[in-house]
Amino acid sequence: MSQRVLVIGAGFAGLAAATSLADKGYDVTILEKNATPGGRARVFQAQGFTFDMGPSWYWMPDVFETYFARFGRKPSDYYKLVQLNPSYTVIFGANDAVDLPAGVDKLEILFDQIEPGSGLRLREFLKQASYKYDVGIHKFVWKPSRSVTEFLSLKLLYDVTRLDIFQSFATHARKFFKHPRLLEIIEFPVLFLGATPENTPAMYSLMNYAEMAMGTWYPMGGMHEIVRAMVSLAEEKGVKILYNQNVQSIDIKKGTARQVTTDKGIFETDVIVAGADYNHVETKLVTPENRNYDDAYWSKRVMAPSSLLFYLGISKRVPRLQHHNLFFDEDFKIHAREIYETPRWPSKPLFYASAPSKTDPSIAPEGCENLFLLIPVAPDLTDDDATRERYFDMIMDRLEAYVGENVRDFIVYKRSYAHSDFKNDYNAFRGNAYGLANTLMQTALLKPSLKNKQVNNLFYTGQLTVPGPGVPPSLISGLVVADEVAKEFN
Repeated sequence: MSQRVLVIGAGFAGLAAATSLADKGYDVTILEKNATPGGRARVFQAQGFTFDMGPSWYWMPDVFETYFARFGRKPSDYYKLVQLNPSYTVIFGANDAVDLPAGVDKLEILFDQIEPGSGLRLREFLKQASYKYDVGIHKFVWKPSRSVTEFLSLKLLYDVTRLDIFQSFATHARKFFKHPRLLEIIEFPVLFLGATPENTPAMYSLMNYAEMAMGTWYPMGGMHEIVRAMVSLAEEKGVKILYNQNVQSIDIKKGTARQVTTDKGIFETDVIVAGADYNHVETKLVTPENRNYDDAYWSKRVMAPSSLLFYLGISKRVPRLQHHNLFFDEDFKIHAREIYETPRWPSKPLFYASAPSKTDPSIAPEGCENLFLLIPVAPDLTDDDATRERYFDMIMDRLEAYVGENVRDFIVYKRSYAHSDFKNDYNAFRGNAYGLANTLMQTALLKPSLKNKQVNNLFYTGQLTVPGPGVPPSLISGLVVADEVAKEFN
């Protein structure tokens, strides 16, 4: 009889782990807390609008190709990708915006227009970033990071010396660019990594390579189409997915997990892969003696931002907005400090506005607009309706000033989402949205281990373990942990 594997959580990492293990011959069941799959990438419909609840940027298309190719498939078997052009717009003021074109050649022209001579410097910057992407995404993130011996080859040690791990992103960027606008454009991807550019390793210029050289894409129908594709493939491989299964405990005897108890029943198992929030599993599902890390350890973890989100259905088209819009019309450094250094609700936040209905008419009624607004904020803040409304009015004032029209009077659907919702829906540690910060001291071997040290058949996957947060890393995390399970439970 095939060995039984229970996967807790049907997010990207859980689905990837389950599919890979089923493909290897295991009997796999996913226990999902919510009524639908996808974790933070769930979807909901309201009044004719379809809203992706979480991820909205499709970067690193090669990772998705690699994932589906492992099972003899490709993304185009499941969804249609379109490249966005412009990739996104950066808004510096009501009458001041820059469209970032698709294609490095056009980006070089744009950079030269803003800062003469910076086009060639962008080419060199991206050349170095390409190397970091190749090493970081194609080599390091596939390491399970369970032993230092994984990183001791001479080639890998040579690669590390060229990754600029010990130089800050801010210092690295200023070797190439001087103009404040170019620096904000270059530094924007690291805003969600969990530290200011001054405290983020320059290695993460690989993110610039991903978004500038590889392009920004969109799966028609919405980001949840990726989840639908993964669920379809998982079920094709024999994975069983049970919804509305809120896991209550993991029964462990003599160092082995035997059962998982949910609010609906008891499930016997040979192996468990926990794709739920790592801290929640440690503090709520296993007994203290079976934890990897104590409360003191978790209290010292540096978190990436949480988010205040708004989902809006607008009964008219909204001018000037592109698919992705970054409102950088306030001070980047002040907002970053209020997330990472002096955590508080921001005084004058930057924010992101996505209008996917500009690309995809299927997600909104005819003549209407689907808007998704996001303010990155510090984790572990107290959110209430009054706070949410105050920030909604703050960013809507700026959005309406930019588009030059009243938008609020045309809102026919509105929903907000913040820390307390992340905790309720995903048991998110400190209400986090993006997992652990990608700091030097929380990289590779220094991340929470993917294997429980006390329980011989309990593994972890997802954004709080290796390789880290984000959709592509979560896919990789699921595949990596599946390979580790196969090594030990063949």
